[in-house]
Amino acid sequence: MTILVTGATGLVGERLLPRLANRGEDCRALVRPGKACPAGATAVEGDLFDSASLADAVAGVSAIIHLAAVFRTQDTDLIWKSNLEGSRSLISAARTHAPEARFIMASTSNVYNRTSTRPSRETDSVEPDQAYPASKVAAEKLLRESGLNWSIVRLPFVYGDGDGHLEMLPKYLATFGRHPANRMSIIHHRDVATAMQLALTGAFDGRIVNICDEAPSTIYELVRIVGEDMAPSSEPMQDPWSQHVDGTLARSLGFQPVVRTVYQAVQEGIM
Repeated sequence: MTILVTGATGLVGERLLPRLANRGEDCRALVRPGKACPAGATAVEGDLFDSASLADAVAGVSAIIHLAAVFRTQDTDLIWKSNLEGSRSLISAARTHAPEARFIMASTSNVYNRTSTRPSRETDSVEPDQAYPASKVAAEKLLRESGLNWSIVRLPFVYGDGDGHLEMLPKYLATFGRHPANRMSIIHHRDVATAMQLALTGAFDGRIVNICDEAPSTIYELVRIVGEDMAPSSEPMQDPWSQHVDGTLARSLGFQPVVRTVYQAVQEGIM
């Protein structure tokens, strides 16, 4: 199977792509001119802001895994341009040059309403205010209406494989605030690969699917795991289901996480 991966040098992509290559997949990594290509992939140059430049990248592929996204910036124009218009260009190129390819888009659990009254489900209405999740919702809509063979994988907080992401959690808390008892859905990089490999088989075709491990962890526990302290509290929680997603659909479609909890990751030394 020939797979085009966008965002291959990002936090998720640089850990996913070697796993795909190790399974024997023929991986192409979309890179801008002059950029290095991750090991195990063939570099194909192209610009997500220029659909015509993507023709060679998508030609002949069996599947596209679209990971490329921008979110760690205050530049909302760049967020919208990258996440919506970049997706539009790639979808257009796929429709023209690879209409039979399976198109898998990585999205985010941040699209859900933080005031949800239960773990968030794929069928919930989503109208986020912030630029990043709002741009992802708009990109999802483009893909769903494209006529391509699509699936959308909504990822929660991703961690592990030495990415340093979980270690940044205390910094996020200082900005956004969270009750220490809030439980947050998370996923290890190994199981991003587990999910994407399942999506490549067609198990998720035509669906939006939440991915998460088997034990949402409290913010307090996660902060302690990375060696930081957080003030405990027994005050009532606001938005107790924020960042907590329902993974029932994924499990019904065959998804079984290899790293079932963050404590397993700690024990196995794969943080």
